[in-house]
Amino acid sequence: MGNKKGALFALASIPLIMTLGNSMLIPILPEISQELGISSLQSSMLITVYGVVAIVLIPIAGYLSDRIGRKKVIVPSLIVTGAGGAVCGAAAWFGEGGGNLVYWIILAGRFIQGIGAAGAFPIVIPFVGDLFDDEKQVSKGLGLIETSNTFGKVLSPILGAALGMVIWYLPFVSIPVLCLAALLLVLFLVKSPDKEEKPEKLAETLHAVKDVLKQEGRWLYSIFAIGGICMFLLFGVLSYLSEQLEVKHGLHGVIKGLVLAIPLAVLCLSSYITGKKIGRNKTAMKWTGVIGMVLSTGSLFGIGLFNNIYFVIGCLVICGSGIGVVLPCADSLITEGIKQEIRGTVTSLYNSMRFIGVSLGPPAVSLLINTSHRVMFFVIAGISLIAVVLILFAVRPNPEQKEDGRTVPRPAPSG
Repeated sequence: MGNKKGALFALASIPLIMTLGNSMLIPILPEISQELGISSLQSSMLITVYGVVAIVLIPIAGYLSDRIGRKKVIVPSLIVTGAGGAVCGAAAWFGEGGGNLVYWIILAGRFIQGIGAAGAFPIVIPFVGDLFDDEKQVSKGLGLIETSNTFGKVLSPILGAALGMVIWYLPFVSIPVLCLAALLLVLFLVKSPDKEEKPEKLAETLHAVKDVLKQEGRWLYSIFAIGGICMFLLFGVLSYLSEQLEVKHGLHGVIKGLVLAIPLAVLCLSSYITGKKIGRNKTAMKWTGVIGMVLSTGSLFGIGLFNNIYFVIGCLVICGSGIGVVLPCADSLITEGIKQEIRGTVTSLYNSMRFIGVSLGPPAVSLLINTSHRVMFFVIAGISLIAVVLILFAVRPNPEQKEDGRTVPRPAPSG
């Protein structure tokens, strides 16, 4: 168990570092635009290209992790991510004042970084499922992974702003250093679980995934959608809050980062507590998730009614706590309900949906903000309500049904 705790610690460092490597750039985007002489749209592409590349490649990385092993995918992915960050840092360092050419080299570095990210954090979730036979330990492990991921979001606006105040491109330079730390932890602390069977060929894997989606599609597609909606809500409302704090309230740099960190810190804490408490009870996972989504939906409707900044932050704290409750439940349901041989492939589809939510949230909010405060948040709350309906009616686990000795969530028989 001691070795597994060390492995879990090493795996938990990956979502923390991947999140920092991307989200640290958000608070310094205005500085990047100014230093390189580019538009705000061009600077935002440094975030978008990372996510788009990851969305496309995550399913491939998931399949490879099923076929050749999780660690064999994670290690080179961390190296590629670090190399991409090094390209960005070197271009900014040596080409300072180079303008448009430096921008395109940095964009290429972010493209490379996105390739590596596809095979890092998304593979961690099925890896935790492989490490433990006890489903209660799996749930705790996944709670820790979500906590680490969220803690990275808490740190990133503060750390990114602080590093950017020293040298504007220092967040880029820090990425290879962070990746090296995670790489060493994985190399020395993580041992891949032994595979009892030979890996399936691509055609066999696709056939197995197709069968799973056909048999379990009702709850699986619902979990995919819920994960994407949670990320859409989180990144959408945070981008709104960031804009409001800067434009309307004159908060910049570390101070703005500290305010943004408040709802994220609550999300982090609720993820950790939920992961420790939900155990192996699939019914409890469902109803805990329902409560979390109801909290998020209600708080978003509340923001639509009142535009006071203190009230908005208070509601976002409630929204963050709700999302923090939902994510470990969704992770556990999807990880523990899929057999090990195709777990990486199926969970990669789930992670692709989460990345899509991350990518769509900010631009959707930037379009909705042109309507009115009330319309914007009523629309966002309506999207959250869809997740409530999905988890309430489509995710119907039956803890008595078992497959290969494992309890799996299945839709209840119709009629």
